[in-house]
Amino acid sequence: MMQSPSKLSGPFVSTPFDVSRLQGWTDLPVDLLHSIVPLLGSYVNLFVFVSTCSSWRVAFLSYPSKSTLCMVLPPLLVQPNVLDLSPHLPSSNGRHELRNCKLIHLANQNISLSLPIPRKTFENMWFVGSSYGHLICCLKGNFIVDVFTGAEFSPPSLPLNCGFEFFYYYGTLTAPPASPNCHLLVSTHCSLFDWPFGSDSWCQLKLTYSQRIDQIVEFDGQFIALDCHWRVNILKLAPQLGLEQITTSSLWDGMAKCPQSPWLVVCGDVLLIVGDYASLLSSKAPVLYKPYRLDMSTRPAKWVEVKKLDNWALFVGRDFRSPSFSCSSPEQWGGWSNRLYYAHNFQPLTIHGLGDDAEAVWDPSNDPNLFYGRKRYKKVQAFWVYPSMFSSDG
Repeated sequence: MMQSPSKLSGPFVSTPFDVSRLQGWTDLPVDLLHSIVPLLGSYVNLFVFVSTCSSWRVAFLSYPSKSTLCMVLPPLLVQPNVLDLSPHLPSSNGRHELRNCKLIHLANQNISLSLPIPRKTFENMWFVGSSYGHLICCLKGNFIVDVFTGAEFSPPSLPLNCGFEFFYYYGTLTAPPASPNCHLLVSTHCSLFDWPFGSDSWCQLKLTYSQRIDQIVEFDGQFIALDCHWRVNILKLAPQLGLEQITTSSLWDGMAKCPQSPWLVVCGDVLLIVGDYASLLSSKAPVLYKPYRLDMSTRPAKWVEVKKLDNWALFVGRDFRSPSFSCSSPEQWGGWSNRLYYAHNFQPLTIHGLGDDAEAVWDPSNDPNLFYGRKRYKKVQAFWVYPSMFSSDG
């Protein structure tokens, strides 16, 4: 049984606050609770901490560097096509029917987890992205839902014309919805739309088809946009929406073959682009993933192959619009460095060695018929996510 804080001994005695005034665990000072957060070490412990009481939850939400937890914990894997049919799970949240999807925690896969997500995001809407723990879906309107809390946001309808403008290519948030700097960005056939959260209208940037934006990441205090021809641009939101291309060498300069549908991922203080190549070696890894870092010290900037990602692992899903993540020191939770964790819809995941490690890491028992590339899907595919409560600091 836990002791009352007023009766605790040991290190609590030397703390600068007056222990005798505390009535219980809910009265522990915020500074002390903040010192506990980085020691929790797993999602289970973090969720228990946040669920203990309202004061502990508030302490976690005010923890000044929650985003650093994403550097040391792997993202969670959501499998929308694997349902948990347990009778005790809710079928509705009072607003929408729910779909209870399987949730995988890599550090402890023996724990059975599920995630209730509004059914309409799977049945009636098009998936265009996920960002800061939120799913972004569109169909004659827009719908943003927090994957874990169920909080919903409905931006105004996009000012679309007829034809290709109705096809949504990509969507992302620039910050957590609670942030005053949050914008929703949506890419269509030949426009980029910007909705400042809570405003009444959209800003529109007209583009040519060859400029269509397929991915946006935040790196080094700037938003980096990758277009459909794999050109890198700096995205500016103010004073008006605009793109400034970064001149780079061709991604495939000097390569024997070109990568398929490369994507951006931020890995610490390095911006990577990862390409996948079909392997021509029989009975070996069917796909090779190679990362390249953007070297900005030269003019033009150039992509440099990274032979090995020491102390880092990458996480990707089937749809290239779902964000990729990186995690440092994966051995801390039972993972491996220089690995790429690829999420599948039914088989949970496959593990790939990056670069020269591809063949050594490949498990020949993996299903040879699985698809290992990334492309655009209409419906939500398996994706990696960090809870939105990790997204904002302070």
